[in-house]
Amino acid sequence: MAVATGVGAAGDATPSLRHRLAERGIDRHLWLLLPGVAFILLLFVYPFIYGLQLSFRPLKGGGAFANYKTFFSDSYLRDTIWITLKLGVPAAVLNVAAAIPIAYTMRRWRRGRRTLTALLVVPITLGTVLTAEGLLNYAGPAGWLNKVLRDLHLVKDSLPLLHNYWGVFLSLVITGFPFAFLLISAYLSGIDPVLERAASTLGAGGWQRFRHVTFPLLAPGVAITFCLSFVLAFSVFPSAQLVGNPAGSTHVISIAAYHAALEQYDYPLGSAIAMVMAAVMLVIIGIVLLWRNTLYKGSSGGKG
Repeated sequence: MAVATGVGAAGDATPSLRHRLAERGIDRHLWLLLPGVAFILLLFVYPFIYGLQLSFRPLKGGGAFANYKTFFSDSYLRDTIWITLKLGVPAAVLNVAAAIPIAYTMRRWRRGRRTLTALLVVPITLGTVLTAEGLLNYAGPAGWLNKVLRDLHLVKDSLPLLHNYWGVFLSLVITGFPFAFLLISAYLSGIDPVLERAASTLGAGGWQRFRHVTFPLLAPGVAITFCLSFVLAFSVFPSAQLVGNPAGSTHVISIAAYHAALEQYDYPLGSAIAMVMAAVMLVIIGIVLLWRNTLYKGSSGGKG
């Protein structure tokens, strides 16, 4: 009886398959993921696969890679990659670089922080189209900015700020900065301020605390913020049309895809251009994530 009882106790101590799976995070709560998985499959995976296979079916024949050959052999189309990178990368860098010191400084404020945050994120509510229309009235040849500069005798002629590179760049900064600021603020809120105070007791100054304590912990968040800001800037379309020169200096890759698909009715070529656009974004994102891994490999200490 004692032996049987011991065997029974040992058997009862062995965890069941359900418990072993639960320890690995596999349980019936996974059914809650189904709506999200279905959403991703329908709105992201299926369109991507459909566009990818469509890009290998050129209307005019010439083989599966004919559309890609057309894109890279045509300098007018090929140059859209460089034009879009010249807009997307500097805009993302500026937005993140400006968001870090502002969010870092505001983290210590107790009064007025919510009001200033609300003012900084107002452009998100406007959208790219309203922002572009505002720039047309503000920075145009007869806009307020040029009028003030002429009245102050700072310039003789109006500054060419619209229908060129700078018009699109300003639009990307205005609409992209609030997004970067909110993300950086969220990551900073996850870093324990006790770490900085501990460094201060060891004699570290403000810059040393930021460089050796805060920024390494913030680096993963900075990388993710840059990637998301870059994707938003690289996919620019309304700004390039409204305040840029879509046939010249701001002939970005999204406009090329639009013209091919909806003006020339060459959907396979438009899909090929979209695939090239996605590939360029993935390369830039991969480089940034590799850079992030070289900065800090320990515990993130927060939301990073």
